[in-house]
Amino acid sequence: GGVAISPFYEGRVGPVEVLRGDHPIPSSNTLRSSRRLLEYLETQVGPDDVVLVLISGGGSALFEVPEDGIGLGEIALVTRELMRAGADIVELNTVRKHLSAVKGGKLLRRIPAKRVFSLIISDVVGDRLDTIASGPTAPDETTFRDAEEVLRRRGLWERVPESVRRWIEKGVRGEAPETVKPGDPVLRKVRNVIVASNAISLEAMAKFLEAKGYHAVILTPYIEGEAREVGKVLGAIARSVAEKGYLATRPAALLAGGETTVTVRGSGVGGRNQELCLSIAMAIRGYRNIVFACMGSDGVDGISPAAGAIVDGATYDEALSRGLDPKAYLDNNDSYTFFSRLGLAIMTGYTGTNVNDFVVGLVF
Repeated sequence: GGVAISPFYEGRVGPVEVLRGDHPIPSSNTLRSSRRLLEYLETQVGPDDVVLVLISGGGSALFEVPEDGIGLGEIALVTRELMRAGADIVELNTVRKHLSAVKGGKLLRRIPAKRVFSLIISDVVGDRLDTIASGPTAPDETTFRDAEEVLRRRGLWERVPESVRRWIEKGVRGEAPETVKPGDPVLRKVRNVIVASNAISLEAMAKFLEAKGYHAVILTPYIEGEAREVGKVLGAIARSVAEKGYLATRPAALLAGGETTVTVRGSGVGGRNQELCLSIAMAIRGYRNIVFACMGSDGVDGISPAAGAIVDGATYDEALSRGLDPKAYLDNNDSYTFFSRLGLAIMTGYTGTNVNDFVVGLVF
């Protein structure tokens, strides 16, 4: 038997009870389902059992029980503010782990079994075990002090609820339980194994494209940074292939993965992949032999219904001919509206998995 939490299904799969959670912001569904999962562990699992834990991206929002004195609504508010401020996944999870009773290895303290195997699908750049789903069965080297510094650096310390500041300050003073640190005896019972990741996926994509006649180059599975800035770099790389034959001869396939961030200053609807794609469209303007697609492997990009977008060297001028100013849409963080009006948004719906984002550039 077992308990699973999903954002898009509720029912039973054989002996496994599947409960509803919400993503990317934890909800009352998340809390109710998480408490049921803990209840199952505490009542149905004994010391001689073997526990199999399946962890994937999105787990930070789908599995959450706050520490005493912290409300779920307060964690949701902090999550939204950090995302809006452009915090990356490491910063986001550093804070969330220190407001949670199950993250940062703390789930291990709630599992009575002496043997635990965690099979993990990574949605984190660099496949850091402590960051994937906020590391419920992994050691965590971040501290309450780090959580405070993230909030201060992002200009949020004075804006988060007083209860959150009070709890973090208590932790900094050593008066609240820290996350599980390397060397903690509880870690002896767990083995964490990554079974899927962005890098593994890129290697499979490269083999597929090579078989189709492209010269495939994996640029990196470690893309990070502001989406609009990363787009300029990717566009410049594609132009160098088109003009100079650098990196690969044509037809070339440029592959990359990772997760960019967006600092929201406008009021539009979009996501990091669409913003990345819009920036690329501006960088490859006029190069009709270059095509790029940027998409989230989970089928969700930001607050939009799209997974991402596709552009080529003609997209910029096509938009202008329809009365759409690409720069204005980029400045307003309104990339989904831009691409939906051009028919260039990629719509997949939930894919059921998450190994970060993909960028595919073709140069003919």
